[in-house]
Amino acid sequence: MRKLINAPADVVSDALRGLAAAHPSLRVDAASGTVRRADAPRPGKVGLVSGGGSGHEPLHAGFVGHGMLDAACAGEVFTSPVPDQIIAATMAVHGGAGVLLVVKNYTGDILNFRMAAELAEDEDIEVATVVVDDDVAVEDSTFTAGRRGTGATLFVEKIAGALAEEGADLGAVAAAAREVNERSRSFGVALSPCTVPASGEPTFELGPDEMELGIGIHGEPGRERVKAGTAAEIVDASLSAIDADMPVAGAELLVLVNGMGGTPLIEQYVAYAEAARWLEGHGASVVRPLVGPFVTSLEMAGCMVSVCRLTPELTRLWDAPVQTPALRWGR
Repeated sequence: MRKLINAPADVVSDALRGLAAAHPSLRVDAASGTVRRADAPRPGKVGLVSGGGSGHEPLHAGFVGHGMLDAACAGEVFTSPVPDQIIAATMAVHGGAGVLLVVKNYTGDILNFRMAAELAEDEDIEVATVVVDDDVAVEDSTFTAGRRGTGATLFVEKIAGALAEEGADLGAVAAAAREVNERSRSFGVALSPCTVPASGEPTFELGPDEMELGIGIHGEPGRERVKAGTAAEIVDASLSAIDADMPVAGAELLVLVNGMGGTPLIEQYVAYAEAARWLEGHGASVVRPLVGPFVTSLEMAGCMVSVCRLTPELTRLWDAPVQTPALRWGR
């Protein structure tokens, strides 16, 4: 294992200290694994809190800031944050209008965020929870009952965050988040495994001429293992799976081609070119593209394609100003 770290046990806290040094507008507690906006809580504003295991950066801490999350909780690598982290973040950003918890559909995240929501209600904090389950690859997996939450988490956090920034109430913000999730689908492909620092071993094995279709962001098995293909073949498999579950013909789409952590940007753009070609050929219109490593899996090579069927209102909220370490425009 060759990684740019000090000690495996300190990876998350060291990274959070680096985040704090690089982005002094954030309030980072490396000991508790929480990150929040410097201006939180804001009276009368719905707070947005998300989080999950580390190793998926910039998700989630990289999306804390104006127009997106108010706070994020960083668990150990590929491990859910604990309820104490989540309730601390929730209380830190509660400005009297309630808090929305954005949760990826993994068993540990579901259980721990649910417990934190109960603790928040004991403190008279109104909480709503939205579960992201956009991955069409498999129905149940190693870590989930039902579909996994993957790339669409970015869509949910951005659009719900924009609406909260405008002063919408908790019910409206939660409804928008659920709408985005319902209108979004994702599919990922792995070309190589990743290695969790604490274990020092790859999360799975692939032969030199193999790829895994439908991989999860923790290295969970996908639909099938096949002979490695071209970018066109990978994108075709991904979008065909998405289209079979949610037809894209006639839709105006937000499209994310997401590097999994070990994929050079040049290859991500090759994949996006194939995605744009495929979607145009299938009667869809890409009105908002995004390319880059936004929801990663340590150093895994491969890509994930995520799409959201936009409405005029969702497009407006996507375009609203955002200022976070990893996503920023319009301000």
